[in-house]
Amino acid sequence: MDLQEFQAQAGLRFNDPRLLEQALTHRSYLNEHADELLQHNERLEFLGDAILDFLTADALYFRYPQMPEGELTRLRAALVRTEMLAQVAAECRMGEVLRMAKGEDASGGRVRQRNLCDAFEAVIGALYLDQGVQAVAEFVLPRLTPRLEHILAEGLHIDARSMFQEWSQATLNITPVYRTVESIGPDHEKEFMVEVVIGDQVVAEGNGRSKQLAAQSAARAAMKHLEQGEIQILIPLAVDMAESVQNSDEPQEVS
Repeated sequence: MDLQEFQAQAGLRFNDPRLLEQALTHRSYLNEHADELLQHNERLEFLGDAILDFLTADALYFRYPQMPEGELTRLRAALVRTEMLAQVAAECRMGEVLRMAKGEDASGGRVRQRNLCDAFEAVIGALYLDQGVQAVAEFVLPRLTPRLEHILAEGLHIDARSMFQEWSQATLNITPVYRTVESIGPDHEKEFMVEVVIGDQVVAEGNGRSKQLAAQSAARAAMKHLEQGEIQILIPLAVDMAESVQNSDEPQEVS
């Protein structure tokens, strides 16, 4: 797909196509084209990241006038995290037009979440320079708003791991342990399964593109079980085992 086709299907129209070319140029591409006057997209990514933070903060501030600052911050972080922006970039087919070295391409660079997220932020930076903040808002916000509803519905902005740890320590005097059960897929598209354990009881499992996200997913599942009263049957056994479980001030890191 060439840049004209990309712009047409993504709803973009750059006045200066050189800005778009730069936004879609991975640093590795310069290694194979040292004789060309090229720039990679990292400066545009820096700019786009700041603009994205501003636009999402502005939208959330007016959309939820009663929401406290802490929750707004968590909601914005969930909305602009790497995985979320990579999904939007993939839907815009940015991976197909990224310019990168052959080695980066062969190793899955066109679908690597970090590359897609960086490209999306760089395109935002380029669009801002080309047409201003209103054009960026019209491109970005319709793509993020449906994800906002999903985040709120699933509680993805809540630090479920901290909440579940607080409950477990207060109720059982036991710190939950998170352990990686399985990882599947190639390095650029790895999927992890993590389970959360109290004593020797597996309370819940979760999946994610990183161990941290999988652990949060497991904690959210555990909180849902708790709200539905499905964990209470584990409490007597867990309390009996408390003396044999070594507790620490910090939760065990996902390994």
